[in-house]
Amino acid sequence: MVLHGRTAVVTGAGRGLGRAEALELARLGANVVVNDYGQPGRDGSGAASAAPAEEVAAEIRAAGGQATAHLGDVADFETARGLVELAVERYGALDILVNNAGILRDRMVFSMTEEEWDAVIRVHLKGHFNTTRFAAAHWRERAKAGGAPVYGRIVNTSSEAFLAGSAGQPNYAAAKGGIVGLTTSTAVALAKYGVTANAICPRARTRMTEDVFAGFGEPGEGELDPLAPEHVAPLVGYLAGPAAGRVNGQVFVVHGGMAALLERPRVAAQFDAAKEVFTYEELDAALTPYFGDRAPEENFAATEVLGLKKR
Repeated sequence: MVLHGRTAVVTGAGRGLGRAEALELARLGANVVVNDYGQPGRDGSGAASAAPAEEVAAEIRAAGGQATAHLGDVADFETARGLVELAVERYGALDILVNNAGILRDRMVFSMTEEEWDAVIRVHLKGHFNTTRFAAAHWRERAKAGGAPVYGRIVNTSSEAFLAGSAGQPNYAAAKGGIVGLTTSTAVALAKYGVTANAICPRARTRMTEDVFAGFGEPGEGELDPLAPEHVAPLVGYLAGPAAGRVNGQVFVVHGGMAALLERPRVAAQFDAAKEVFTYEELDAALTPYFGDRAPEENFAATEVLGLKKR
């Protein structure tokens, strides 16, 4: 119960990854505010059914934990404010923020509509910013009031798509790359207040990704799916916990019983102008032969991450 007395917000937690993460945080002792956009519906008989967030919150309470459902779109600025305020009002403080909410609108860049681009950027990138903004303000105010650092943990959800240059997901790859930038900026800005911010790139078979991973590593009978969200949730629990106090501004790939820590980009080569400003001729003389000897596929995209698996 390493998170006993702590309060966590998990966005997009009605199903899939978010649900598994919310359950894991509750298992570790946290009070959990379960956010999801999904609204109440009807079951097969036509009777009213609970919203996904309410079902997960009920599942946590049935297991002896503390949980509250929050229905709303975190890509809306005021809804995100209300989500953070709910956690503080209900449990006294916010300690952990797990940003998971997302959607897919896959299409090649030459076919993508403006709406498909805007929708994915809005839910993933703006949604991560909105909740981070209000959680960060809460922690800063508490730190200033107490004159000492507080306990704060942010776990953001990026994707291998931003690393590998996913061809059919320009909106998703851009949003997930932006989330890494948001994470590292937040990690630097909030460190003095006692807050850490890290990002995970999970690979999981969920309702959102069922088409992406169709036929990919299907489990045998009685076996745990290698892409089950339950492979991801323990890392989120660890990053949310006290043992991860020195883990900050990091990016992990996680799936199938494996977690890989990514290294920051390194400078591959430097080219200097002979005088104050480059000329075209200088750049041609320096860069053209350099790239002429380099394999065309050797670029900034790190496609090798797609081959990571448990050893």
